[in-house]
Amino acid sequence: MRVVWGYCRGLTHRVSEVRPKDPGDTDLRRRTIGAMDTDVNGLDMLSRAEAVALLETGEVGRLVYTRRALPAVLPVNYAVREGGIWIWTGSASSLGRALRGAVVAFQVDGLDYATHSGWSVTVTGLAQVVTDGPKLARARVDGPVPWAPGVKEHLICIPIDMVTGRWLGARNPAVEDQQGLAQAAA
Repeated sequence: MRVVWGYCRGLTHRVSEVRPKDPGDTDLRRRTIGAMDTDVNGLDMLSRAEAVALLETGEVGRLVYTRRALPAVLPVNYAVREGGIWIWTGSASSLGRALRGAVVAFQVDGLDYATHSGWSVTVTGLAQVVTDGPKLARARVDGPVPWAPGVKEHLICIPIDMVTGRWLGARNPAVEDQQGLAQAAA
């Protein structure tokens, strides 16, 4: 571990830069200020367990993919099941065609505009079409239930392998308790 001196919010802190031990951790550099992991911008980094726990609390997120060689972002409703993000799509949709076997990103957040705080979680992975009959049957019963009109016959799964999360602003213990982060961090 290489130790450097950093300047943060007008105070000089001892900042340690470390390489992640977890190969699934996509952040190449972390900083530890005191006992808190932060990114290069000073935002608190969430543990994998915290990020997944927050991901499970949402219903709508942003799917980032490539359409006609350009970046595209769509809001989609989703469910977290069996280590993946499940999204229904139709075969005739541009989304359905673009996602098959593509590397995509999925982002969800929860913000408190009054306190200027909240969290953001991003998952990056290879979109896969679910063909397993029991999984398709479960998704039809347990969700996600598509919000958009039209026939949605294809279930897409994005494995939660590469996940990152940040906490923006001061952490709010009431929000953390409400979203089950105390148990996830333990």
